[in-house]
Amino acid sequence: MAHTNTVFSQLLRLVPRHEFERLANGHHVGQRLRKITRWDQFVSLIMAQFSGRQSLRDIEANMNAQHRGHYHLGCRRIAKSSLARVNEKQPYTLYEALFTKLVTRCQGHSPQHKFRFKNPLISLDSSLIELSLKLFPWSDHNRSRGAMKLHVGLDHSGHFPAFATITEGRKHDVPVGRRFAFPKGSLVVIDKGYTDYGWYKELTDKGIFFVTRQRTNAKYRVVERRPVNQARGLTSDQVIELTGIQLKKTNMPQLRRVGYRDPLTGKHYVFLTNHFGLSAKTIADVYKDRWQVELFFKAIKQNLKIHAFVGNSKNAVLTQIWIALCAYLVLSYLKFTSKSGWSQQRILRVLQTNLFSKMDLFTLIRPSPPPETESPPQMKLWA
Repeated sequence: MAHTNTVFSQLLRLVPRHEFERLANGHHVGQRLRKITRWDQFVSLIMAQFSGRQSLRDIEANMNAQHRGHYHLGCRRIAKSSLARVNEKQPYTLYEALFTKLVTRCQGHSPQHKFRFKNPLISLDSSLIELSLKLFPWSDHNRSRGAMKLHVGLDHSGHFPAFATITEGRKHDVPVGRRFAFPKGSLVVIDKGYTDYGWYKELTDKGIFFVTRQRTNAKYRVVERRPVNQARGLTSDQVIELTGIQLKKTNMPQLRRVGYRDPLTGKHYVFLTNHFGLSAKTIADVYKDRWQVELFFKAIKQNLKIHAFVGNSKNAVLTQIWIALCAYLVLSYLKFTSKSGWSQQRILRVLQTNLFSKMDLFTLIRPSPPPETESPPQMKLWA
């Protein structure tokens, strides 16, 4: 019988050890670690994400209960005091860099998005991660509660986070959005909360397309009116020039204004875009598909551990959130490569109960169909 490592050991192979150690050496501060390594920290915390562990004591007990498999995991026994110290002292930027590496791996296996155009499609949004001010006094958001803010650029080719950063809860979205280096030719879908005409001009100058909603107080002049198919819910398709007083010196390019009425709700939407090649209905459908980024925030908050934190320092909280994002990318990679059709949530549920089982990982998440058997006698009809 062939030997098979644990499912968890096979999961960790998706993170090459030599790449991890190179990153760990570049993101180390202070003296050399003796009782615990950054790999031990990563193995322990990502195990907590996959298995639903809630505290340092819980992580310590479950990791050390599997000490016979530590050799194949490349780690050793851990103490919760050592893990807490590393979480507090060693910079979280290691896992931010690891996140970038895993994004590259996912992009190499992700499917194409559902639209016909070939441009990369990215939805940009943010979500608050609420914290207790009593436990996390450094996270003051609005004097009554604490929070961190997770900013994500969701790649619709597989619905995984291709861009991410974490800021204080009071940080405005626009300056963060400017940091992301979107590839030339990509189509970025953003909410009207990101409205910044100077940023829109920068995106246009860089060859990046965007779709957003128009603010009700926007001032503009119609340059051209295009015909629309009202039977498909379209109300207008116009080429406009923004005429606001503050825009006189910005040399804003012409934009496209698309009106659409949802046949189900009757609500009217007005979109702005710098893409003149797509149909008006596609512009409306692209913005509607931005809902996928909301589903991502819901999934990661419900299925991974970014509410109950195992450390109270800012570095410990950021470490846990970045490892949760890395865990989500590992689940996405498994979804793409297994081609089982399972969601990340379903894969995670199966992993939770089989993490330390000795069986093939892809057999677990891509089981063969049950053999066809003859129906039982009581189901037969006798003459």
